Amino acid sequence: MQETIQYGLLIALAIALVFAAFTDIRRRQIDNWLNLAIALGAPAFWWASGLTLWPGVALQLGIALAVFVVLAGLFALRMMGGGDVKLLTVLALWIEPTSFLQLLVVMALAGGVLTLVMGAWHVTRRQRHKLAIPYGVAIAFGGLWVLAANYMPAAAMAAVGQST
Repeated sequence: MQETIQYGLLIALAIALVFAAFTDIRRRQIDNWLNLAIALGAPAFWWASGLTLWPGVALQLGIALAVFVVLAGLFALRMMGGGDVKLLTVLALWIEPTSFLQLLVVMALAGGVLTLVMGAWHVTRRQRHKLAIPYGVAIAFGGLWVLAANYMPAAAMAAVGQST
């Protein structure tokens, strides 16, 4: 039963990440209500995953706090958007530390490709306004990558194993 709930929560997180990417493309904004919903889903995911309060939940909260502090500094320096800071922070509540590092690497690579493509498009169209990169797309891509590579197969296999 817990595996089924875990799988459902992971699917909900994946849908939320896709939604965040699309809203960032359309409006260059990731809504607070979406980040709040993702954050509120984390305790249910911890429970469904069998995460212990110590050190499991404490570690997730500590990593999320560290992510927020570092990224809030980047936000203060105008190097990052507020929605991006919040989205990465709430993802740190869900994703174990090792996998979160993987998310950051995949996100950085995807963000680099996104920046190159959008920069080329910007130059080709001879646009004069400042280029705004919807980095939520790269964050969502990194998150979906990590979910597919590290979480979904295990949850799917557990669900299939339970039904047979």
